Amino acid sequence: MPKRNFQNKRVLITGAGSGLGAALSSRFCRAGATVIGIDLDPKGLQQTATAIEAINGRFVTHTCDIRDEEQLYAILHSVLGQGDVDVLINNAGISHRSEFLYTRASVIRKVMEINYLGAVYCTDVLLPGIIRQKGMIISVSSVAGFSPLIARTGYAASKHAVHGFFDSLRSEVSGSGVAVMLVCPSFIKTNIGRNALGADGNLVTHRQVPIGNFMSADIAAEKIFDAAVHNKKQLLLGKVAKLAYWTQKLVPGIYARQMAKKLQTELQREPV
Repeated sequence: MPKRNFQNKRVLITGAGSGLGAALSSRFCRAGATVIGIDLDPKGLQQTATAIEAINGRFVTHTCDIRDEEQLYAILHSVLGQGDVDVLINNAGISHRSEFLYTRASVIRKVMEINYLGAVYCTDVLLPGIIRQKGMIISVSSVAGFSPLIARTGYAASKHAVHGFFDSLRSEVSGSGVAVMLVCPSFIKTNIGRNALGADGNLVTHRQVPIGNFMSADIAAEKIFDAAVHNKKQLLLGKVAKLAYWTQKLVPGIYARQMAKKLQTELQREPV
């Protein structure tokens, strides 16, 4: 498949109000694309828009909770009223840090709705146009998409679901000219750790324990953009992600023990 050129393409990005979503919005705008940014936070979207205005980029914003299927579908259909979307980037996400034994089921549900169902909803509406344009779907997953992760049962489940859905979708659209890429980062410097949920559904209060260094959102966006240009199917983003992938695949027992040992302090055990 030839390299992709995003000049004058329409790119829809969820979670565009901060972090990786904002960085991706800027990068695709610099490549000449028109970016449609969706986020729950209108102030965050405005900050992204202001940054993109400084580089004369084309950025359109829509405020939406992607868990709200009716609201999201209305926005997506209004976007399609201006023409097909060429690229969908499912970036919006949330995490939790709590032991499942003490975690409310509503926490797991919220994580699944945002990380998995939000991506499914967007794909449902936009896929016919993406097929017509021989476009691309990029879904931001995680190391948790292919391996276990202590204190994040719901998060890991959502990312495993993302892998199952988009790996299977790739096989369905094979031969149509559509590319499907899964991005699997380890730790990126964004707000996802700070905004993680605790066992009771409120923001977590205990410290996140990173493995390795945090990658900046701008560097991550550049690597994702380059992988998109080259139609990659999967991007292991960072040394930790690559190490985790091969350790989990080749010696899963060792991976599980080492991961649990390093992240043990992230367990939130207060009954709720």
